[in-house]
Amino acid sequence: MLFLLSDQHKPGVMGIDGHTLAHTPALDMLAQSGLRFRHAYCSNPVCGPARASLWTGLYTHHHGVVANEVPWPAGLKSIADFFRDAGYETGAIGKMHFADAHTHGFEYRLDFNDWYQYLGPKAKLYANEVGHTFPGDGHPQIRSLWRDMPDPWKDVYEPDGRQGTTHLGRASKMAEQDHFDSFVARESVEYLRRHGRSGPFFLVSSFLKPHQPFMPAARFAAMYRPEDMRMPDSWGKVDPATMPQFQVASTTHNTLTPELLDPKKAVERIAAYYGSLAQADDCLGQVLSALRDLGLEDDTIVVYTSDHGEMLGEHSLWQKFVFYESSVGVPLMMRVPGIAAAGSVCQAPVSHVSVAPTLAELCGIATPATFDGESLVRFLQKPELTNNAPVFSEYDLGTPKKKYMIRQGGWKYCHYHTDVPQMFNLKEDSSEMRNLALDPEHRERRKELYGRLCDWHAEVRQSVPSA
Repeated sequence: MLFLLSDQHKPGVMGIDGHTLAHTPALDMLAQSGLRFRHAYCSNPVCGPARASLWTGLYTHHHGVVANEVPWPAGLKSIADFFRDAGYETGAIGKMHFADAHTHGFEYRLDFNDWYQYLGPKAKLYANEVGHTFPGDGHPQIRSLWRDMPDPWKDVYEPDGRQGTTHLGRASKMAEQDHFDSFVARESVEYLRRHGRSGPFFLVSSFLKPHQPFMPAARFAAMYRPEDMRMPDSWGKVDPATMPQFQVASTTHNTLTPELLDPKKAVERIAAYYGSLAQADDCLGQVLSALRDLGLEDDTIVVYTSDHGEMLGEHSLWQKFVFYESSVGVPLMMRVPGIAAAGSVCQAPVSHVSVAPTLAELCGIATPATFDGESLVRFLQKPELTNNAPVFSEYDLGTPKKKYMIRQGGWKYCHYHTDVPQMFNLKEDSSEMRNLALDPEHRERRKELYGRLCDWHAEVRQSVPSA
C-alpha cells in the first residue's frame, strides 16, 4: 500500500481534468491507470482535523481533533494500527500534522524535524520563507515544543517586504534538492528500495506543496509568469448580501496576506501556486517511477489525495476554511491491480472518511473500529454506480463559530452558527454563485437537508438556527 498525500491541492486542477495551467504529468498518468473520483470531499477544510479523518475513518466530532493544534485523544486508533497488527510494516514520510509526539501506528517515521537535521544551518532559509511560527508548515512541527518561550527565530528572520504573516509568493531561495518535498520523495524512494521486498508495507508519502509557503524551486517558479495569470471569473462578483458575514469579512480584510486584496498582486500568488503544484507532481512522480522500476507496481495499491483544497481567489477568497467546492473538495484516485479499471471515473460524491475502510477491505485487514464511512470498493468494481448517501463536512468545532455542510445528490447545504446559511444546486450552478437558502421556493429542500444534518450530529440542532 502506497498512500501519496499532498496539501491544499485544489480539486479539478490536473491536466487530465482539462485544466490548461496545471502541469501534472505524474498524477495524470496515475489517473489513467486507475480510478478517479470526481466528487470527493474532506471531512473538515483544514489540515489537522482533515488528516485525522483520513487515518481514522471518523468525522471530526467523533475523533476529537477539532483544530490544527489539538493532539489526538488517547486510545484513538489509526488505520496504520490495524495494518501494523496485521503484519504490515507501517511507514510515514513527510507531513502528518500530528500535534503530539506519538507515532499513531506508524513504525517508520520521518517528518519535518528529520528534514531540519538534514538541512543543518540551511534551515534558516526555510524559516525565512515561513516567516512566522506556523505548525501547518512544520515551524515548529509541534507547537507545544515552544510553549514556554517566544519564537526562537523571532530576531533571526530577514525582512522580505511581506505585509502580513504569509508571503504572497515568489521563487524559493532554497536549492531544489533541499526542499521538504524533495526530501520526502528521496526518502520514500529509499524506503521502497530497502523495504519494498521484505514483506507487506503500508507507506504514506506526504508532501507539503502546494501549501504555503508559496515558494516553489526556481525551475518550477519559472514555468508561470504572473502577467499570464488571470483572476477567477467569480472574483468580486458574489453579492455580499447572500454570503455569510465571516466570508464577506475575508473578502475585504486578509490578515495573512493583505496584498491579495489587489488583483494586480494576487496573480503572483496564483503563479506561485501552480509552480508549487508542478513541483509536488514532479516529486510524486519520482516515487511512482521508483515503484515501477523496483518491480513493485503490479503488487501495490496506490492512493492519491490531498487533505483539502484551495480557493485561489474564487469568490474573492483564498486558502481553505470554507465549504465551497474548491476548498472542501479534494482530488482522490486509486490504482488497485486487478480491480480498478484503468482510466475509469466515478461521479458519485464520496468522503475522506471512506478511505480507511476501503484500504482495510482491499487488504483484508480486520478492523474492530466503527468507521463513519463506508468502503468504496464497490465503486472500484463498478465506477458507474451512483451514490445518494449524504456526505458531510464540519469546521470550527468547539467554538461559537461552528459550521456544518451536507452534500446529497446535486444539492449542498451549509449551516452556520448565527450566520446566513447557504444552499446550492450544484447541477445547475457548479460555480456556487446563487445562494438558494433564503429562496421561499426552496424552503422544503432546505428544511430536508437541515434535518439530515441534525440526524447526523445532534449538536447542529443545538446551535442557534441560521437566519
